[in-house]
Amino acid sequence: MGLRRFIAVRVLTTIPILFGVSMFTFAMVHLTPGDPIDQLVALNPQISAAEEAAIRARYGLDGPVWQQYLTWITNVLQGDFGTVINVDQPVGPYIMDRLPQTIALGLFGWVIALLIAIPTGIYAAVNKDTLGDDLSRVFALSGISLPNFWLGLMLILVFALWLDLWPVLAPNKPLFSPAMLKYLVLPGVTIGTASSATLMRVMRSSMAEEMNKEYVTAARAKGLPERTVVLKHVLRNSLISVTTIAAFLTASIFAGAVVVESVFAWPGLGRAFVKAISGREVDLIMAITLFTGVTIILANLLADIVYALLDPRIRYD
Repeated sequence: MGLRRFIAVRVLTTIPILFGVSMFTFAMVHLTPGDPIDQLVALNPQISAAEEAAIRARYGLDGPVWQQYLTWITNVLQGDFGTVINVDQPVGPYIMDRLPQTIALGLFGWVIALLIAIPTGIYAAVNKDTLGDDLSRVFALSGISLPNFWLGLMLILVFALWLDLWPVLAPNKPLFSPAMLKYLVLPGVTIGTASSATLMRVMRSSMAEEMNKEYVTAARAKGLPERTVVLKHVLRNSLISVTTIAAFLTASIFAGAVVVESVFAWPGLGRAFVKAISGREVDLIMAITLFTGVTIILANLLADIVYALLDPRIRYD
């Protein structure tokens, strides 16, 4: 199977998955009591029953759930993702205003994870069963065990409040500017630490397995320097396993932004998602859920493509 056909098949098979996710999420949101109109009426008791009914009809909240879903999915297929009722703004522009913040934070955390995980994993594999290897495994276990919200709060307490080294609340400046870089450090480290721990464990295991294979023994027998054997031969083959985990972590990094953005008051999609849940903003919840699902699918598709580039023996069967 060629690469183009493989991508086409993968994209087509994800369509029913996205439909299933959208129906499940829509049902779950409607199983919880209340909606934005209830909150609006609670804050404005002067709104009459007729006015409330008119508002519900305006936003399509006056029909049964199945009818609301059919209306919503029909509009989505036409490019209309609905309205954020509390601010009376279309969902599309609302998300696009916050998406760059989440992308910047996710990419920064992903880079931090790779910068920590790959060198540490290589060092642990080359120095297997030494003190350095033990310390790296302690780091990995700690990184996996620590909740993001707890680590974020500790970083704020130590580096922002006690040592006053890094600020937390981002100013109103262009996102992609040197002035904003220091504001990305603490939330980026929070997201990247847990991911780096997982990546480091995979990197170490993969490297250790490759170093016991015959082609490594043959390379050493030919007199190649150990540095060349490790970095040129072992590392390339080890990256195949790491690529899979990195793709999954790409999705988890964006999903983890929900917690980290709330802790650091970062104005991204994760924080908007939390507000949408508390306000029962159905259209916004559905749009962010679909966006996250598409991100996960694209990350896995990218992993499969990189797989083949790293190892031409892999086919798309």
